[in-house]
Amino acid sequence: MWSSAWCQGWDVAVVLLLGVWLPSSLGQTTPSPQHQSNKLQFRLVGYPRKHNEGRVEVFYKGEWGTICDDDFSLANAHVLCRHLGFIAATGWTHSAQYGKGTGKIWLDNMQCTGTEKSVELCKSHGWGNSDCTHDEDAGVICQDERLPGFVESNVIEMQVEEDRVEAVRLRSVVVASKTKMPIAEGIVEVKYKDGWAQICDLGWTPKNSRVVCGQMGFPFERKVNKNFYKRNKRATGPKLKGNGSAGSRLFTGRQKNFYRIYSVACLGTEGHLSACPLQFSKGNASAPCRGGMPAVVSCVPGPLYSHVNSRKKKLKISSTVRLKGGAKIGEGRVEVLKNNEWGTVCDDRWNLQAASVVCRELGFGSAKEALLGARMGQSMGPVHLNEVQCSGLERTIWSCRYKNVTSETCKHEKDAALRCNVPYMAYENTIRITGGRTRYEGRVEVATTNENGTQGWGLICGEGWSTREAMVVCRQLGLGYANHGLQETWYWDGSNVTEMVLSGVKCSGDEMTLSHCQRHKAVSCQKAAARFSAGVICSETASDLALNASLVQQTVYIEDRPLHMLYCAAEEDCLSKSAAKANWPYGHRRLLRFSSQIHNIGRADFRPKAGRHSWVWHACHAHYHSMDIFTHYDLLSVNGTKAAEGHKASFCLEDNECLEGVSKRYECANFGEQGITVGCYDQYSHDIDCQWIDITDVKPGNYILQIVINPNYEVAESDFTNNAMKCNCKYDGHRIWLHNCHIGDAFSEEAERRFEKYPGQLNNQIS
Repeated sequence: MWSSAWCQGWDVAVVLLLGVWLPSSLGQTTPSPQHQSNKLQFRLVGYPRKHNEGRVEVFYKGEWGTICDDDFSLANAHVLCRHLGFIAATGWTHSAQYGKGTGKIWLDNMQCTGTEKSVELCKSHGWGNSDCTHDEDAGVICQDERLPGFVESNVIEMQVEEDRVEAVRLRSVVVASKTKMPIAEGIVEVKYKDGWAQICDLGWTPKNSRVVCGQMGFPFERKVNKNFYKRNKRATGPKLKGNGSAGSRLFTGRQKNFYRIYSVACLGTEGHLSACPLQFSKGNASAPCRGGMPAVVSCVPGPLYSHVNSRKKKLKISSTVRLKGGAKIGEGRVEVLKNNEWGTVCDDRWNLQAASVVCRELGFGSAKEALLGARMGQSMGPVHLNEVQCSGLERTIWSCRYKNVTSETCKHEKDAALRCNVPYMAYENTIRITGGRTRYEGRVEVATTNENGTQGWGLICGEGWSTREAMVVCRQLGLGYANHGLQETWYWDGSNVTEMVLSGVKCSGDEMTLSHCQRHKAVSCQKAAARFSAGVICSETASDLALNASLVQQTVYIEDRPLHMLYCAAEEDCLSKSAAKANWPYGHRRLLRFSSQIHNIGRADFRPKAGRHSWVWHACHAHYHSMDIFTHYDLLSVNGTKAAEGHKASFCLEDNECLEGVSKRYECANFGEQGITVGCYDQYSHDIDCQWIDITDVKPGNYILQIVINPNYEVAESDFTNNAMKCNCKYDGHRIWLHNCHIGDAFSEEAERRFEKYPGQLNNQIS
C-alpha cells in the first residue's frame, strides 16, 4: 500500500521560479559535477488534466523533452511523481493521452524499480537515445498529496543534497506511554541513513519545540521537565517518584546517542523542521553535544486527541473556523463565520503560514499543504476573506491581516483549502480490506485478539451496512471517500477469514475509526456466511450536492390544480393520501410549488447508484427513474411534526447549466446517461409534475419547509451536512411566504437556534 511512509527515505530541494529554496525530504548522495551543471527540472503539461496529472516533461541540457512510453511502468511513475513533489503515483498513461509534446524525447525504455532517488539511476537507452515519436509520450497520475516541504509549483528542479532532514519522530521513553496514542512527549529523532539519530539540546528553544509539535500534529508545545530525563537517563526499570504516574518506567536506558544535528534555530512559524536553519554534526566530531542531552519535546494534543492525556491543557475547538469537504481528518475547504453566516476564504496570497494558523486553531498541527483553486470543492455561500496574511504565530485567523471581499469580486473557483499535520494514531492497523480488484475496494476485516493472545482477523455482518459506515472505513485507511457500502461481497476472492466478529455497526459518518461507531454487544447476524460480509469501494474524489436556497424562496407559490390533470402524479404517489378519496376527475388539489437547482460543488460527478439497465420506465411521464427517492419535500409544524410531505423520484439527472468552461456530460433524452457534472446543476422547474407538496389538508399557520437531497445516502458525497435546506413559512389559507431559506450548515449554531425557535409571523409583512 502506497503511503507517506514510502517517501521517508527521500530528500529533495525544491526551487520556485523566483529562486526561493525550500527543503524537503530526498537522498543522501552528493551530486556529481556533471549533475550540478545539468540540473534536472520536471513539469506536468497537457490537456485536459488536473493539477496532479499530465504528460511528464524533463528539462535537460537547456531543453524540455518528453519520455517514451516503451517499457513504462507504475514504478517509473512513482519515481517521477516524487520528483514532482507528490508522495507516490496512482497510475500512468501511454500514447500521448495528454497530447503530444515537442522537441526532444529524452528517455526511452526507462525501467525503474520504484525506489530510485533520481530518474538518472533508472535503466534506459541513455539521454536522447530514442526510436519513439511523440505519439508515444508517457504521462503520470500522482496521488494528490505533497511531500513535506514541497510547495505548489508546476516546475520542480531536482538536486540531491547530503544534509537534509528526511523525517522526524518523537520517541517516548516512558513505559506507561509506550502503547498510548498519540505520542505527545519524547526524544526528538531524525531519520538518518538506515536508522534514527538525536538532536543536541544545547540552545534548544520553545520555538524549536513549536515546529516539532506542529509537524507531529499538535497545536502547541509545553515546558518539559528535563530533570526527569537527566535523572533517569541511565534507568532501566526502577520505579520513579515525584514525576510521572506511579509505576512509570523508562524503557530505553543505556542507549548510545548519535547526534545528527547539534544546532537548530527555528522561528516557530516553519511547517517542517527541515525549513529551520540547521547545523549538522560532522562525522569526526569527538563530542558533538558536550554537556548536553538529546532534545526532548512535550506537546499539547488538540481536543480530538485529548482523551489519551489527562495532563493536557484544556483546548477548545474554534467556533468561527471550520473545514469542509475533505476526506481525511484535518483537511478541507476553509470556512469562517461572519455575521452568523459561514463563508469561504479567497486563495489570493493564501500560503502555509495562514493555513498553519487555521490548523492550530482547529486543534491540529502546522499545515502540510495550502491548497488553491477550490481543490476541496466549492461553497454555495458568501466569500468572506481575501489576501489573508499571517506571520504564523497568530492564535486565530481573525488576528491576521485580510481584506473583506464578496463573491462578486472573488468567485468560488478560488476557495482556499488546506491539509494539516495530524497526530499518528495507528488506526489503519486495526482494519483492512481484502479481495478487491484495486487497493480502493474489498471486504472489510477487523483485527481481533483471542483469549490466548493470538491475533487474527474477522468479518463484519453486512446487514444494515451503508455508505456512512463505508465513509468511516475509507477515512480510517486513508483511501479517500466512500463510493459504496456493500452488504454482500461474494464476488470478491475471500481469504481464510470466515468468522463474523462484528454486527449492527452504525456510524454517523464522521468518526475517525470504526471502533467509535455503535455495534451489537454480541454478534447477531441472520446471514452469517462470509459472502454476506460488509465491503467498501473507496474513491479519491466524491460529488457534493447543494441546493440553491434563494431560488426556492424566490419562486414559491400556490396552485389549485384540477384533478383531471393529476392522473400521472397520482400514479407516481406525488399527492397526499386524502387524494385517493377525492371525486375524480372533479375537484382540485392545492399544491405548494417552487423551483429547485441542485448544484454539484464536489470533485466527482454525481451518478445514480443503479446501473442504467435497472432504471424504471414511467410511461405516463415518459421518463426513466434512476433513483428510488432523490428528494424529500416536507412541511413541518413549528414543533417539528410533519404537516404535509412530498417526494420526487429522480425524473432524470442531467446537466441543465454549467459554469463557464465546464461542458455538459449528461442528458436524459434518448435513454442517455444520467448524472450531474462537477460545476453544473440540474434544475427542476416549478411547473414539473411532483415538484410540489400537496397542502390541500394543511391549515393556515406558521411552518418550516424542509427539502432534503439524496435523503437515503444512496450516492456517496463528500459532505452530507449541506444536503438539507430549511425555510420559515407563513401560510394564510390563500397565499404563502418563505423567508430565511438556507442550507443546513450555512448559519451559526446561535442563528440556527433562533430559526428553530421562530415564534411565527403575526402579519404578512416580511422584514
